[in-house]
Amino acid sequence: MSSLEFIVLATTKVREGALVVHTLSREYGRRGFIVRPGKKAAAALFLPLNILEADVQENPKSDLWSLSGIQSRDALSGIRGNIHKNTITLFLSEVLFRTLREGAVEDGLYEWCVGSILTLNALETDFSNYHVRFLLEFAGALGFRPTFSDIAPFTRENLPQMKAMLEASFSESMLVPLTGPVRNSLCESILGYLEHHTDQPIRVKSLAVLRELYG
Repeated sequence: MSSLEFIVLATTKVREGALVVHTLSREYGRRGFIVRPGKKAAAALFLPLNILEADVQENPKSDLWSLSGIQSRDALSGIRGNIHKNTITLFLSEVLFRTLREGAVEDGLYEWCVGSILTLNALETDFSNYHVRFLLEFAGALGFRPTFSDIAPFTRENLPQMKAMLEASFSESMLVPLTGPVRNSLCESILGYLEHHTDQPIRVKSLAVLRELYG
């Protein structure tokens, strides 16, 4: 048995009282583990992008190992008390889940993700552009940081806004004036860029929820 720190990406109910928790960790990259939480604990513990700690119990007869002794590493009260931030985490966790391949370990990705989650948690205002900035930095964390000429073919009518987001520092990027529709369009453009570089479709259903929230 060994201890593990991980980020929750998604959950899948497999049978009564059991879940597969799809996780991102330093040691295993993206990997699913089976857990048997109590009904009350499941909803609170396994929200998207929660950072948790648990004991890993290996199974010599199966690749599906289990987790026990699960507890929260960070409360993320700055996220959980805000409907806008919760919706952003729903979107970002789905991007990670659909982009990262099972078992693939990207050096430094876990640390970057933890830092990004804690940054969103700490922001009190001016975070409406956060998911756009996250996608741009995520591409860089995967090894193909976009330049303007790289991403322009995917960007359509919002080239000035994309250029502003690329050239701004983090704090400046949070203040770039973007409407809801422009944010959504930029997200779609960056997802297209990610699809091109990962050579796989990335169909993110929760982008529609962001459209409803931000217009």
